[in-house]
Amino acid sequence: MAVASSPRTQAPAAIAVRPVDPTLAGAVRALQVAPGQADYVGDTAFNLEQAQADPRSEAMAILAGDTVAGFYRLDFAPNAVAGRDLGAPSVGLRAFMLDRAWQGRGLGSRAAAALCADLQRRHPSRRLLLLTVNCRNVAAIAAYRRAGFVDSGELVRGGRAGPQHLMLRALGNGGVGQ
Repeated sequence: MAVASSPRTQAPAAIAVRPVDPTLAGAVRALQVAPGQADYVGDTAFNLEQAQADPRSEAMAILAGDTVAGFYRLDFAPNAVAGRDLGAPSVGLRAFMLDRAWQGRGLGSRAAAALCADLQRRHPSRRLLLLTVNCRNVAAIAAYRRAGFVDSGELVRGGRAGPQHLMLRALGNGGVGQ
């Protein structure tokens, strides 16, 4: 699989998510964010390597049809992301990104819906998905809100790009808003 060179000319594709395996790894490593976004998501190849090395993580590819369009990491470590127990079995979302060629077409919200459906299917005991997003990354904050995340009102400090909002989304029965 490869990253499409001109997806904007293609019809909107079906969005799916899948664990990164050797057939997807090269295309994931080739993903690039738009200028100015690297501070928010980091280096995709590094994030992939870290996820694959951690038995409490899953490296996931976002597929637009048969094309790798993005990546994210699921973190199942206790107290992941928030640094504390939130009262429900949770999973952290890290390094969520779409390749710059796929941005601006509504794929982020569709990918978030696909990742939540996948989590509910493969990890039904998890009730809460959480992430941090940089306070200056207003586009990402809006996209996460459209995808059903709510701002906890808590700021997480110490990120390399500055303070971050802690955002939560309910999975299945229980969690935020249920």
